[in-house]
Amino acid sequence: MPKIKTNRAAAKRFRKTGTGKFVFSKSHANHILTKKTTKRKRSLRQSQILSNSNKKMIKLLLPNG
Repeated sequence: MPKIKTNRAAAKRFRKTGTGKFVFSKSHANHILTKKTTKRKRSLRQSQILSNSNKKMIKLLLPNG
């Protein structure tokens, strides 16, 4: 029986927490930062928990956690 492969693109973007939730970092925080407000840039630093509606799809992409 072949092994299930992990989707490498998803593995670089999402990681699993100890409780089984998926965490990801927000986009738009890399360049052209001068026009973005300090408040917006500060909120982009925080990682976010994936919603339950997308959780099922990410579980298929990351079968081994």
